[in-house]
Amino acid sequence: MSSNIAIVKDSSLFKSQPDPRMFGNSRNPTPGSEEAQNWNNENWLKSRFHFSFAEYRHGRPNFGPLRVANDDLVQPKRGFGTHPHANMEIVTYIVDGNLTHQDSMGTAETLTNGDVQFMTAGTGVRHSEHNLGDKPLRFIQMWFNPRQFNLKPNYGSFKGDAARRHNQWHHILTDVAHEAKEDSPPKDPVAKALAAVPIKINQDVNIFVTSLDKKKSLPFKVQPGRQAYVLCLDGDNVSLAEDVAFSKHDAATVTGGTELVVQSSEDSGAYILLIEVAQKQ
Repeated sequence: MSSNIAIVKDSSLFKSQPDPRMFGNSRNPTPGSEEAQNWNNENWLKSRFHFSFAEYRHGRPNFGPLRVANDDLVQPKRGFGTHPHANMEIVTYIVDGNLTHQDSMGTAETLTNGDVQFMTAGTGVRHSEHNLGDKPLRFIQMWFNPRQFNLKPNYGSFKGDAARRHNQWHHILTDVAHEAKEDSPPKDPVAKALAAVPIKINQDVNIFVTSLDKKKSLPFKVQPGRQAYVLCLDGDNVSLAEDVAFSKHDAATVTGGTELVVQSSEDSGAYILLIEVAQKQ
């Protein structure tokens, strides 16, 4: 089974630390200054690219419909000024800190630990994302190719639920095709469960999250014809199979027909985000 799991080490990821002027930010503070006291990185942004993106052109192009997975660390009072997107399903999971979002659809809200948002860029939308707080912000931003272009722009979010992800998988996102219709006949338990998933996008995608205590294990079966991209948000020496483990900022690819068992170590819990998609796109 371990041959069906490949670890993507943090050391292999491209680290982008762009000039703050690219996104309308002030200069980075001088290390040791009062403004820099709450910073945990000298540059305003440190972004780990899991796939080719922006200035990085030598990575993998995609993982099924998953086109972008960026692990972003944004320092206090900094962020991304207003910029456009089109024809992409954009999903953001907040790992730690506060993210303030505004867009051309009139949405304005601040999200925090465990919250998730989606944006159907469709025919075109402009938005900004800022860390207006006093502590660093970390989030995972994922872009998925939509099943069709030029959709009407849309936005939605869901407040994180620590209890529902504690030592169990919390299914936080699925395909809009599973959306319940008012005139639909009674559904089977699986269909009902999918209809209850809080976030839905225009692509065949499922996202799960879990936060494990120390020495806990949690299985996940990647069905034949499916595949999973698994991000270790936090944790050290988290086992996925015999002799296969990863740690914070690492990822893993899992092929269909694999029984994955996520097991935290004796010394560390584990915080895991799992993206499940069709094997061929």
